[in-house]
Amino acid sequence: MSYQVPQHIDKNKVFIVSRSEIEGRLEPEFYRPSLASLEKQIRRQSSHKLRDYALYLAGGATPKKTEAEKFYSDSESGIPFLRVQNLQTDGELSLDDCVYINKETHNGLLARSLVAEGDLLVKITGVGRMAVASVAPQGFVGNTNQHMVVIKTGDPELSKYLARYLNLDIVEKVASRHSTGGTRPALDYPSLKNIPVIEGVDFSKIDEAISSKKQKENESQQLIDSIDSYLLEELDVVLPEIKTDLESRQFIINRSSLEGRLDPSVYKDGIKLVSEKYDNVKLSSCAWINPNTSFKGKDAETPISFIPMEVIDECYSEIASMSEKTIGESSGFTRFQDGDLLWAKITPCMQNGKSVVVRGLTNGLGCGSTEFFVIRPRTSQLSIDYLQALLHMKAIRKTAMLYFGGSAGQQRVSVNFLENFNVPLPPIEKQKEIAHHVAELRQKAKALQQEGRLQLEKAKQEVEQMIIG
Repeated sequence: MSYQVPQHIDKNKVFIVSRSEIEGRLEPEFYRPSLASLEKQIRRQSSHKLRDYALYLAGGATPKKTEAEKFYSDSESGIPFLRVQNLQTDGELSLDDCVYINKETHNGLLARSLVAEGDLLVKITGVGRMAVASVAPQGFVGNTNQHMVVIKTGDPELSKYLARYLNLDIVEKVASRHSTGGTRPALDYPSLKNIPVIEGVDFSKIDEAISSKKQKENESQQLIDSIDSYLLEELDVVLPEIKTDLESRQFIINRSSLEGRLDPSVYKDGIKLVSEKYDNVKLSSCAWINPNTSFKGKDAETPISFIPMEVIDECYSEIASMSEKTIGESSGFTRFQDGDLLWAKITPCMQNGKSVVVRGLTNGLGCGSTEFFVIRPRTSQLSIDYLQALLHMKAIRKTAMLYFGGSAGQQRVSVNFLENFNVPLPPIEKQKEIAHHVAELRQKAKALQQEGRLQLEKAKQEVEQMIIG
């Protein structure tokens, strides 16, 4: 009698595979019973594979960053260079945080991976979900890197159908089952082409959910965008009109008004939040910038929070997750404590709005990226949440860009910007009221985003149940 896994053991964690079932692979995940059974169900219903719809399939390459001037360009004159973060599980293509290459690179080095309207784009390498698929929108012209493939189907509607299908969780599980590479999995071309495709699936519920999700995302964005207007109105601040005529580009400034920089754009284009209703003070007079956070006298093995740049949500100013290091491991990192404001100084994190007030740190202490400015109130008459809302304003982040220094791709905001930043200073209770309202707007916006995601997830699950019963 053959050995059987005891009943009390989860058979998806511990299972037995006969030697006759081994298909030339030794990864346990490939033989997990639930995944193997799921793939059999799907293949029984499918009569086609992804390769049957591909008129042309190719992957791209990534030009060398060390030769940026030779390959890359700006958004106005360049060609979109797509990366996996531009693909979305709703089948849409996002150009947020998009990189651009010049036309010579597009038509030369990367000519084999040109992306046009109606093309299907599928992720084949990288962490997270495998086989995320999107469709190039109407009029699109672009290119892609080696972490995804462009599939030309010759029919935009077919591409859309395939994107909906590939983004189902059950199909993604089948694709992931055939990926290799451990911590950075990859789906090779034969495995990608061999993904089973079921025809005739009704995706109307998913289409409706995607439409609803977009509406909620628009409402969410409107709430986020309203924050800056709210702040200006509450503080009685009027931003100057930006003029570009010759007369407006010429100006005189007193030496006493210079802030340690001689860049004309700092004084001509920089925005100051000058309130007509409340006192106005320099930030350096009411807050410490990069204050000392002493760990002296504490045991080197004491755990503290660790916050890298990537865990900070740039829209809602929240920390996605906190890990830990010991005090002994904090050397070389930026140190901070509960109640401090972390504000990104490097491009593009600063422009994107990565800033957060840290609370709930392990033992009240933390360390993190060296690309943070740390800001701490000098007085109880400054609300750190109120200050975070001010520094998160788009107009302020745009002004901070004028204070950039350093090489291309590694530019950082000068500390002069923060030292001379004008802070309208209402009474502390008014600051708290403003900060509370901003937090409410962000939470409402976040809730709308979550509602849209959950609605789409539910629609996907319903469609998957119709497929696998």
